[in-house]
Amino acid sequence: MLGEYYPSEPFDGPGEQQRDLSESFRTKKNTILKSHGRPPWYGEDGLPICDAFVIGIAGGSASGKTHVAQQIVRSLGSVPTVVIMSQASRDSFYKYHTPEEVALANANRMDFDHPDALDMPMFAACLADLKACRQTNIPIYSFAEHQRLDETKYLYGAAIIIAEGIMALNDPALRELYDLKVFVQCDSDLMLARRIQRDVKERGRSVEGVLEQYLRYVKPAYDNFVQPASRYADIVVPGSNNAVAIELISTHIRRQMTERARHFRKNMASRHVDGCLNASDNSIEGLDLIVLPQTPQLKGIYTILRDETTNRQDFIFFVDRLATFLIEKAMEHLPYRPKAIMTPVGEECVGKELDVKHVCGVSIIRSGGPLERGLQRVLSDAPVGSLLVQSDARTGEPLLLHVMLPICIRLRHLAENAWVFLLDAQIGTGASAFMAIRTLLDHGVRQDHIIFVTFLVARSGGVSVLRKAFPRVTIVCGAVDDNLREAWLEHYDAEGEGHHEGDGRKVWIMEPGMGQIGAPLQPRFPPT
Repeated sequence: MLGEYYPSEPFDGPGEQQRDLSESFRTKKNTILKSHGRPPWYGEDGLPICDAFVIGIAGGSASGKTHVAQQIVRSLGSVPTVVIMSQASRDSFYKYHTPEEVALANANRMDFDHPDALDMPMFAACLADLKACRQTNIPIYSFAEHQRLDETKYLYGAAIIIAEGIMALNDPALRELYDLKVFVQCDSDLMLARRIQRDVKERGRSVEGVLEQYLRYVKPAYDNFVQPASRYADIVVPGSNNAVAIELISTHIRRQMTERARHFRKNMASRHVDGCLNASDNSIEGLDLIVLPQTPQLKGIYTILRDETTNRQDFIFFVDRLATFLIEKAMEHLPYRPKAIMTPVGEECVGKELDVKHVCGVSIIRSGGPLERGLQRVLSDAPVGSLLVQSDARTGEPLLLHVMLPICIRLRHLAENAWVFLLDAQIGTGASAFMAIRTLLDHGVRQDHIIFVTFLVARSGGVSVLRKAFPRVTIVCGAVDDNLREAWLEHYDAEGEGHHEGDGRKVWIMEPGMGQIGAPLQPRFPPT
């Protein structure tokens, strides 16, 4: 479940729990994310084909902009990820202040309601990144200190973005980014009453200070800048009693999401990999896969792992052993540089060392988990993040439900030089792998810096589409299975595509396969 992100806290591995939307509304005002899963936002060529849907909401201070945004999210119901940049142009994007300006702010002599107080170019840049399906890091402003903080808030994965603030419709660059522009109209007396209540309770201001600032700066700014911008709005919404307007907006958004939906997993599952195992270079002709040498030892390990009578303890032991082999093979594709050392007997020896500043792992939950231990054995200090990709029971399409990435990926200037081991147990239809690779590319990771490590690849699956879309991604696998069979998984708590009787969903099973390797507590061979 995608939830709130707290970039000041480390995201170097799984374990952080996101809060749901109702909790977010009660505890955090600045950023809210809600997700029922983000469907594919890209085509079979791997390139993004639909931007996020962006809504700009403007209105006077305390007019009810945040409340309107929250009502829209609640009214949407089951939709892809929603991000609210709450009061973004008002709070987060104030410029840095000098000591003199901070002193003026503390004395209520600083005009925070003038457009010049806002860093509009930064706001537009952050919003443009989110709209283009890239990650961004928005600044954080402290009202207590009257200053922009050094820490930032990481955001990614939005299918719908709601950006609201008093100046949200003033800047032409911002208006170009909006798919829908909304202005919240509210009585000035009600806005003043709300502002007094909010600033006294939440920001520790005195009533006298609030009134002085309102008359000196807020009211003139509303008359001169905020209210005139209402002419750019596509729809004007009342600040209260606005259920009809909210429903109209929500209906329009749902229609847009339906039109932007992408479906191609079934096509990926039916693709056949032309080529055969080439013993000389351990690859599949025409696909440039790196396959472990098929030695008797390796075949013996796979025999044990494929055997349904293998006990849990032996299964885990040999999975860990195989994972270590695969990571060691993947390590060969990292850059190295010469290094001169002195041996214990006093002789100089020239060897090699890693020429990588940032290297990390990203595990596709849950099936990538067994490969994490292999990575930790070979690179004990490498941070490990996670992605949760699951199938929509109705369509079979992948849904991105959770993103938790190491800091070297979340910051674009670091991601450009980072190397990533992407971990998953198998590549069947390739839909989850496709989505995971696209997510890393959205963060600025170079395609040739991604090394996909997996136990099995289905020859008659989606790997050919994956290689065509991302030809510079290195794929390291242990074995290639010939068949990918479509089956029906009974007793699944949702209505599946092609559903005819009972609850269940459509699945694709690799043959001979290794069962449900990512879920050792469950039967490794699901019913057919």
